[in-house]
Amino acid sequence: MEKLTKAEEEVMQVIWKLGRCLVRDIMEQLGDPHIPHSTISSVVRILEKKGFVGHKAYGRTYEYFALSEKDAYGKTEISGFLSKYFTGSAKGLVSFLVKEKGLSVKELSELLNELGASDKEEEKDAGTD
Repeated sequence: MEKLTKAEEEVMQVIWKLGRCLVRDIMEQLGDPHIPHSTISSVVRILEKKGFVGHKAYGRTYEYFALSEKDAYGKTEISGFLSKYFTGSAKGLVSFLVKEKGLSVKELSELLNELGASDKEEEKDAGTD
């Protein structure tokens, strides 16, 4: 999956949020009245060329929608981030968060409980196939 620029990702976040939208909807969500319509249109066309966005035409009006899933892009980005900064180690990332961001033992315990519940759900789902 191709990496998005900061501007492309910002627009893509809006499209993922809205589902189907027009350029003016994206502009409203971005909330910056100084960004020209043509700039957003250009970014959306680039996203189309990259395969992230599709459109449906209604005369001269185009409705845009995501072709890629936010979760799939997020997984790719997280994997790249882990590789680049933590030699692919999720444990290294968690260790960093504990040391640098003051993640408490209580918060770690809550995360472990959530992960344990997730594992049990996956096991249960796998057993019902």
